[in-house]
Amino acid sequence: MFSIIVTYAVALFVIVMFFKLVRIVPEQESFIVEQFGKYRKTLGSGLHLVIPFVQRIAYKHTLKEEVIDVDPQVCITKDNVQVTVDGILYLKVVDPAKASYGIENYRYATAQLAKTTMRSAIGKLELDRTFSEREEVNDNIVKAVDEASDPWGIKVTRYEIKDITPTDTIEQAMEQQMRAEREKRAEVLSSEGDKESKINTSKGEREEAINISKGERMRRINVAEGEAKAIEILAQATAEGLREVASALQEPKGKTAMSIRLAEQYIVRMGEILKNSEVSVLPHDIANLKGLFQTLLSGISSQHEGGVE
Repeated sequence: MFSIIVTYAVALFVIVMFFKLVRIVPEQESFIVEQFGKYRKTLGSGLHLVIPFVQRIAYKHTLKEEVIDVDPQVCITKDNVQVTVDGILYLKVVDPAKASYGIENYRYATAQLAKTTMRSAIGKLELDRTFSEREEVNDNIVKAVDEASDPWGIKVTRYEIKDITPTDTIEQAMEQQMRAEREKRAEVLSSEGDKESKINTSKGEREEAINISKGERMRRINVAEGEAKAIEILAQATAEGLREVASALQEPKGKTAMSIRLAEQYIVRMGEILKNSEVSVLPHDIANLKGLFQTLLSGISSQHEGGVE
């Protein structure tokens, strides 16, 4: 009976020692092994043997990227405005040994360092720039915290500011400023619209005046061309008439017929003048009138003689 108990005890001891001896490290994790209280080695993922009572697993670290929520804190901007800022810090362990022995609590230390650096970065900017230059602030915090945490075996990958919250008084002032800015932009847009409207109206009036002047010019040109054409046609007709008259004068008794025609027109015009005038008017050179009648009578006599023959 005693031997059976001893056998079970030995078997149990062997099983316990086996599990103490064998260590399985999960993926993306790392174990720190100490031997007699001194750092011995770092175990990566996989199966490992650890000597019981001589070696022990002192620290366990995850190699995955960790997210640390940085608590809100009050910061003072360059223009002496209080704002409450909070953020998120992303980091990962790159050297498990340094993370184990370089600092007591690297998560807490890194978060506190990020807060201090954030206060310093916000203090270098005016309130308006803290909203517009958030990316630059994040980059500065990452750079400063990463350099400071390098002896701890920590790699800071990025930092993101979640909220920047000014006090209620500052929020009201900012709202009034934004309202004034919007009203200003509305007035500027309205004035720009009036300006464009006046410019378009003036351009339309100018185009209308140009079109009217072009139409008037074309009308005058057409009228001038018509008058010139009429004068040309009249001149051609007059020239044609003169040629006909000259040709008629070359005919036999043409000059006599012309004299008779002139005498008739002269008498008709003279009668019209005497009829319409209150004062009787007679030609000064009465001899010309006598010569005219003689020419007329001689022409008539010549016509009669010609008719008898």
